[in-house]
Amino acid sequence: MKKKVVLAFSGGLDTTYCAIWLREQGFDVHTVTVMTDAYTPDEVRQLAAHAARLGAVKHTIVDARPELFTDYLKYLIFANALRGDSYPLCVSVERVVQARGVARHAAQIKADALAHGSTGAGNDQVRFDVAFRVFAPGVSVITPIRDQALTREQTTDYLTEHGIQMPPRTSRYSVNRGLWGTTIGGAETHVSDGVLPEDVYVLTRKPWPVEAETIELRFERGIPIALDGEVREPVRLIEALNQRAGRHGVGRGMHVGDTILGIKGRVAFEAPAAAVLIPAHRELEKLVLSRQQQMWKRTLGDQYGAMLHEARAFDPLMRDIEAFLVSSQQRVSGTATVRLSSGQATILGATSPHSLMNAGLARYGESSALWTGAEAAAFSKIYGMQDCLLAQTMGKGE
Repeated sequence: MKKKVVLAFSGGLDTTYCAIWLREQGFDVHTVTVMTDAYTPDEVRQLAAHAARLGAVKHTIVDARPELFTDYLKYLIFANALRGDSYPLCVSVERVVQARGVARHAAQIKADALAHGSTGAGNDQVRFDVAFRVFAPGVSVITPIRDQALTREQTTDYLTEHGIQMPPRTSRYSVNRGLWGTTIGGAETHVSDGVLPEDVYVLTRKPWPVEAETIELRFERGIPIALDGEVREPVRLIEALNQRAGRHGVGRGMHVGDTILGIKGRVAFEAPAAAVLIPAHRELEKLVLSRQQQMWKRTLGDQYGAMLHEARAFDPLMRDIEAFLVSSQQRVSGTATVRLSSGQATILGATSPHSLMNAGLARYGESSALWTGAEAAAFSKIYGMQDCLLAQTMGKGE
């Protein structure tokens, strides 16, 4: 009886290679695609047909978008999490959910092995390995691309020899499309100043509209619930934002960062929804949270994003930080207005029933009903007293 291997399957270059190679090693290959983005019915059929052509015994597709939002994306929004102040952790979070879904399927069918198509140089190998071992302990992990140190050219040649022709763009670029954004890797991202060709982009491809577009987002306890007054389930709202903001080129960027293995890495990304939701949410928080709340949210939010990015999603500290983030969002309700234009998302303003900015009591730079001029003068004198004393002391010592 053949051994069963469950392969995390995207249908791209590397996992296509893995499916054929594993079959040639004598395995019954079960391909599993965990959807973290919307697939059209045609795409679902094409993926299943592709797996069948490669000799997969069975192909399974799992829609993980709801759990992706509930388990992780909402916390990234609460945290305003951006790696290097720019990258919204598109692949980081989705790989965790994908690996978890594949491992669960392997446990269900009592598979003998798990497999993924990650290379030995990037972060994804660690994310898959960790999740596989957490959710399918004792099941062996096979990594053909990593173990054989294959280049994309070698993989393409192997598939050609087996009668499989991959699209040229697939052979040249690694494009990972997901709900929270798309990442693109290729020759231009292997150097520090490479510029990707325009036709590689998926969500933000030019030409962009000349006219700007203004949208309104409503949040309830930190969760985005409505777009332009229309209440939507969060996954649908994010998908709609990816389309509308992407048309204007919003969310495109290049990120250079430190990988889990300790080397520098560079990736292009398109994350229109994240590029709108995070600054809109942050602006709303400025209205309703205290100064200290914002400071600690930034600290713990950065920690949460870093641990998620670095394959520490299952550490108990993550649940502790999530509890803090949920608590911090109790008054983060209201609306934010955003203008989309020429690759930029500009926050025009925000309102909240819990706003701490009360023009009826105090206006910055003008009068205040909360204190008198004499009280303000006394405060300023006491507030600056230490600086005055220090200046006098330093002057005496010179």
